[in-house]
Amino acid sequence: MNTNGLIRQATPDDVHALIELDSYATAHPSRRVFINDAVIRQQCLVATEAGQCAGYLVLTHDFFNHGFVTLVVVSAEHQRQGIALRLLAAAKAACKTTKLFASTNESNMASQAMLAKAGFVPSGRIENLDEDDSELVYVKFIR
Repeated sequence: MNTNGLIRQATPDDVHALIELDSYATAHPSRRVFINDAVIRQQCLVATEAGQCAGYLVLTHDFFNHGFVTLVVVSAEHQRQGIALRLLAAAKAACKTTKLFASTNESNMASQAMLAKAGFVPSGRIENLDEDDSELVYVKFIR
């Protein structure tokens, strides 16, 4: 696991780099707006490697009044290096509630494995968000 990088609060100066490392954001204006809004609201943590943005995580506290990891993105060239796990650990540290939730699609086996490795446990499922692909909800108990 690469531990040389830094996790910090994203700043407006990071927004362009975060969009560039997120292939979905480069193609979808709504994701670009989402990233910018999360940074402005101070809900975005960024992972840097060698001074460059390598990934980001959005943490809110409006999921039934609990912490919720809305999104984790790691650039293609930095995947499988432990960056997502470091971002999740930082989200746990920044979480203001005793439960931290996250979710992923049932089809996303890599994300499910990552959440399990980070200590999240299954908490339920939500149907009908994406056609034929349930959303699996996970929780990590903090205190």
